[in-house]
Amino acid sequence: MATALHSLSDYDPTNVPDASNMCFGIVVSEWNKDVTGALLNSAVHTLEKHGAIPENIHVKRVPGSFELIYGAHQMILNGGYDAVIILGCVIRGETPHFDYICQGVTQGIAQLNATSEIPVVYGLLTTENQQQALDRSGGRLGNKGDECAVVAIKMAKF
Repeated sequence: MATALHSLSDYDPTNVPDASNMCFGIVVSEWNKDVTGALLNSAVHTLEKHGAIPENIHVKRVPGSFELIYGAHQMILNGGYDAVIILGCVIRGETPHFDYICQGVTQGIAQLNATSEIPVVYGLLTTENQQQALDRSGGRLGNKGDECAVVAIKMAKF
């Protein structure tokens, strides 16, 4: 369903498992920090709302979105996580850089999911402009961080 037709923060909390015995890794990009910071705050809040204790939510920052792949892979290798969430934001510019980054991150996270023992949740916003990013990081379309936290809990329980 298109985000314009469904809020990213809209879900049935009764369908979310208890996360009190789960441990989560979050890798967040520093690029577009106003957007990724809002995604991170929302993801952490939603994990805690469903029982995750703060000591079991580990956040690592990477410079840009392409580095999310490496960060997630390192968290997987270090072990102890029930799920890893990646959070980033790429806004289309005037060059094909947008396409390369979005495609590379998508393929990298897909490969980690296919080869790892734990789920890696894809929280990369790929938007045409700053307003679309703001709309999806706590604006009129909700917050992708909420959605990613719920997905991480459900996939950890899978």
